[in-house]
Amino acid sequence: MRIFTISGNKQTPFLSWLAEGIKEEFLSRGYTFYDVSEENIKLVFHFIDPEKPRPYRRQAQATFVVSVMETSEKSENIHKSAYPYLIRSLADHLMYILHNEDGTTDIYFLTPEQGFYKLTYRKGEEETFFKRIYERLEPLAASQLVIDNDFYDDLPEELWNGDEITKSLSESGKKLDRMNLLPAPFPLEEYLTPRDMRHLKKLYGIGGLSYGNLSARRDSESFWMSASGINKANMKTVGEDFLLIKGYDSDKNAMKVSVPPNITPKRASVDAIEHWMIYQEHPEVGAIVHVHA
Repeated sequence: MRIFTISGNKQTPFLSWLAEGIKEEFLSRGYTFYDVSEENIKLVFHFIDPEKPRPYRRQAQATFVVSVMETSEKSENIHKSAYPYLIRSLADHLMYILHNEDGTTDIYFLTPEQGFYKLTYRKGEEETFFKRIYERLEPLAASQLVIDNDFYDDLPEELWNGDEITKSLSESGKKLDRMNLLPAPFPLEEYLTPRDMRHLKKLYGIGGLSYGNLSARRDSESFWMSASGINKANMKTVGEDFLLIKGYDSDKNAMKVSVPPNITPKRASVDAIEHWMIYQEHPEVGAIVHVHA
């Protein structure tokens, strides 16, 4: 069953209208609406106060949260103005609403990985508008994230200091940096309270965002990959900067990661499952560069 809910205060008539339209659209597509939060809720539309944005407290990793806010502040850089609200509300997506002088309304959609796009609403286009919102968000809400890692301290000793492949990944990261293609990791701690940081780490096991990953095949069953939330321009240490991904455990919905003993490993990116599937299905692929430049 696909279940969704709507939380937070709708502070203006437009937000109330938007919430009702979203509710009707998702109900018409087979979703079930719950008034109260439960662990099996798949999708949440969380309306936030721009003056005091607070996160929706998920009860499960699989809950996809879309924060929604309305503002009258015009900005030359919408992404820069909106992105902190996405982070401070711990959302998977942000709908950032701006009303224009010509009577139209722009809704900007942002993701933690710096995805950024816009839909424009014009009066009389309600049916098309809510259909487009559904078509944009539902595939993401319905997807299955692979967030958990299973760490095995069984990495062969000859790989504890890396190999030629990790050296090549390190050089590739430096080259991308020289080309100015590596965005700086986002300073989460500047926007989140210590309590929110603890919640983020407990929920997703992450403490940083670095927008992209590098990987390279080691053999038919494993590949090296840059760890989550690190500086890709300065990768040095196996288990912290480089991780050996050796498979996917479908029963646990977790990536299997081989690390040296006596080290506190960094986590694999949520992109690791995509890299693993590509290497499994396409033996000719030897390396993947995935950077949000």
